[in-house]
Amino acid sequence: MSAIDTHRMPVRGVLAAAIVRARRLIERLARPWLVQLLLRIALAVPFWKSGILKWQGFLRLNDTAITLFTDEFQLHLPGGPYPFPAPAVFAFLSGCGEVFFPVLLVLGLGTRFAALGLLLMTCIIELTVPDGWPIHLTWAAMALGIAAWGPGRVSVDYFLGDRLPRS
Repeated sequence: MSAIDTHRMPVRGVLAAAIVRARRLIERLARPWLVQLLLRIALAVPFWKSGILKWQGFLRLNDTAITLFTDEFQLHLPGGPYPFPAPAVFAFLSGCGEVFFPVLLVLGLGTRFAALGLLLMTCIIELTVPDGWPIHLTWAAMALGIAAWGPGRVSVDYFLGDRLPRS
């Protein structure tokens, strides 16, 4: 469309053409593979950062991690809050999940499994820190999106054959 054609076009038509061009630009930028990769990284980062702080060496939790689950963290259930049962076990499982699942997510290996693992962890975190629901809701939405639509093209899963189209 030339400048002359645009000049003669009614304002409504110019606006419609601008909206179409903007939509095409957005579609070119927001490729599904890029969105899926960024979702995986965005969900992995907060869990990785939390998990890496719990370790003092290979499979050795630091004292702070166990103390958090023993003295600080409680499950906010009806009639509660209640202390975590077996706090050392929960601290260990939490530390393992917060390191293992993010690595799988970033690689795109066992992606749906990792996303569902972090969704379960998010649910437990919500029961522990109920005031954090806005960020927990965001993590849950990302985990569900990853589980539903898969890892995308930039992933080990895709390379191994997980290429079914998602609706």
